[in-house]
Formats: sequence, structure tokens, C-alpha cells
Amino acid sequence: MSPWPPSSPTTASAISRQDLVGGTELALASDLVLADERAKFGLPEVKRGLIAAAGGVFRIVNQLPRKVAMEMLLTGEPITASDAYEWGLINQVVKQGAVLDAALALAARVTVNAPRSVRASKRIAYGVDDGVVADEERGWERTMREMRSLIRSEDAKEGPLAFAQKREPVWKAR
Repeated sequence: MSPWPPSSPTTASAISRQDLVGGTELALASDLVLADERAKFGLPEVKRGLIAAAGGVFRIVNQLPRKVAMEMLLTGEPITASDAYEWGLINQVVKQGAVLDAALALAARVTVNAPRSVRASKRIAYGVDDGVVADEERGWERTMREMRSLIRSEDAKEGPLAFAQKREPVWKAR
């Protein structure tokens, strides 16, 4: 389910702008994250009657203080790159236009190390057993169960429709 399995090589994301359509979830799945000073991070799916089903819900509560994560999840409002750095969601905030070069420089600092040692460190840090992160496996199961229920709801239809029509959604809680 993860875009990058924990046994994959080290992953680094370079976020260059406000990318609230999967960008935050990719950052949450990455080992290292650098962001342009203009970038924003958020999980706005609740504003559309959905959830951050690409791992965002269960990953963000493990990577941010719970109250900060819950505010992001329940309001759907984004945080700035500087806030993401202060809370430890990202490794660096860089000047506009420099994020890709900074990410490549960070990747170079990783690749000079012994590949097997880097992969072993990553497996231990993520708690990988037989190629699976146990905590994430349960998170994926819960996410899929909730998404199957939500996707059939009237609210899940209303949210995207309201967004497309540029109006506020009318929630029915069903």
C-alpha cells in the first residue's frame, strides 16, 4: 500500500509548493523531506467528505504531536513549511527554487554510506519484520475499512460535488 516500502532505498521528497493533493501523504511516507519556504502541508480530505486514505491518517499522528496532527486531520487546514519544520515533519526549509538541489545534496550525504547499513538502519527504525511494518499494516486495514464505508455515503458524494461547484457542502452525516 505504501508508495515506498520500508525495505526500499532511502526516499527523499522535495516539496516546492502547496501540494494538498497527495503531496503531504508522500512526504509522510518519505524518509527525508525538504520543502520550499512557500510550501504548505495538509490533509484536506475531511472538507470533501473523505479521509486521507493514502496513509496520511495513521502516519501523521506518529510524526507530529497528537494535538497538532488531530487539528490538521479534523479541520483539514494546512500548516506552513516553517511550522512543519518546527514540529519535525520535515528536515529542512530552503529558499524558493532551491529545494531540488538541496534534496539532491542531502541524498548524496546518504549515498556515501554503506548501502546494507543504511537499509538495516531503516528497517530497524521502522520496525520492519518480513518486509512489513506491523503498525502500518493495522493502519492500512483500518483505513480501508473506514474508506469502504465512507465512499458509499451521501457526504462523500456531496463534498467533491460542492468543491467542483465552488460552494460550501451541505453535510447530512449519512
